Amino acid sequence: MGNLAALSSIITFILLISARADLTIVQRVEGAGQGHGDTTVKIKGDKERIDALDQPTRILDGKSGEMTNLMNDQKSFVRVSADQIKAATESINKFNDDQKPAGPKLNPTGKKEAINGYETEEFVYETPQFKASFWVATKYPDAAGILKEMQAPLSGVWKSSNMGMPDYTDFTGVPIKTVISMGGNQMTTTIMSIKKDPINATEFEIPKDFQELKR
Repeated sequence: MGNLAALSSIITFILLISARADLTIVQRVEGAGQGHGDTTVKIKGDKERIDALDQPTRILDGKSGEMTNLMNDQKSFVRVSADQIKAATESINKFNDDQKPAGPKLNPTGKKEAINGYETEEFVYETPQFKASFWVATKYPDAAGILKEMQAPLSGVWKSSNMGMPDYTDFTGVPIKTVISMGGNQMTTTIMSIKKDPINATEFEIPKDFQELKR
């Protein structure tokens, strides 16, 4: 269950040629020991902020590959370097050579479902470690532009394909619902809303009164 939560978090943590727009995405995560409540993801260029109930605020820098965890109740923070992230993702995705998949792909199942007012189609993606089902809304307004912004922070060590997952650029629409199954456990992430309102750059900065905790 720990690997599933870590993989989903990375995914969470884990595309239109136009001026970039900031994104605020509210999503509901259920299963695999997740608490109740919604998760808010804010994206501005190559930076991403994730606020989830009962968890530290996570700020991802796609340019440097660094992640910062803000412990808001303690007014402290911990930096996680790109090298540490790389080591963690390699550990999560480690498998024997004879298990290595030959280029897993998104495959349509033909199943359709209306989710939060949008018609979606299911695509599956399977590896030896997990199975993922993505319910994709191909007619979501400005889907290509939204996917581009969602992909922007996920470069370098954070690139989804480095973690055994498809990139957002691989989708034909917005994946409204994602279901990941691993080792008998399951986690479901559903996008509840997406807004393009401007986000203040300070949202991605460490508060001045926070103290760093050395690891």
